[in-house]
Amino acid sequence: MSTRRARRATRAAAPVRFASLDALRGVAIVAMIGYHFSFDLALFRIARFDFEREWFWLVARAVIVTAFLVTSGISLTLARVQGTSGAKRWRRIALIAACAATVSAASALAFPRTWISFGILHAIAVASVLAWPLTRAPRLALASGIAAIAAGLAFSHPAFDTRALSWIGFTTVKPPTEDYVPLFPWLGAVLVGVWLGAILAKRSFAPLAGLAKAPRAIQWLGRHSLAVYMLHQPVLIGALAVGLGRWP
Repeated sequence: MSTRRARRATRAAAPVRFASLDALRGVAIVAMIGYHFSFDLALFRIARFDFEREWFWLVARAVIVTAFLVTSGISLTLARVQGTSGAKRWRRIALIAACAATVSAASALAFPRTWISFGILHAIAVASVLAWPLTRAPRLALASGIAAIAAGLAFSHPAFDTRALSWIGFTTVKPPTEDYVPLFPWLGAVLVGVWLGAILAKRSFAPLAGLAKAPRAIQWLGRHSLAVYMLHQPVLIGALAVGLGRWP
């Protein structure tokens, strides 16, 4: 399908497209808030959860991260078929990168030994740059995505265990950090999203039409996902601290 034809189909399905993607992101946001609230309960010693070993939390985190990254890949393809200007795209990436830097700085103050050097926002910012050229070749994006996932899961070396290189992936042990979304294998999820975005655009987003009927609150969360991401933890931790009368 040519870029011009895909662009026409995508514009024709604009209401479904925006509502569906907002709903997808909104569901991921709700799941993320639930995950982080559980983390905060453990942080305040109200509940006991082992986020590093209990399979439920490991699977939940993987599903949430995958949802955000795949949706990011879909959005990249839509930006291509819509003809989004390079300036607008780079502004968005710069905003995400600035938010990632803010998360790193804030986490360094809150958790000096386990601060976040490469979390979900860092991964989205870098992957958005690397995946963009492949929005013109969705099949190659899919193949590259599968290769990135396989490489990230199959290969490891002690050289990547340092803080300076752990962002790439391939570590033999998980680095001491509150959030870790290395480029490998997670770049693969974004690339799979690029391919999926091309499939959805070709079909005018019909497979996701049902999501357009999601509650407006869910769509609102998805539409403002970056702001919600940046604010939800300070709000949750602040509310718990005020309610309990103590800091964790």
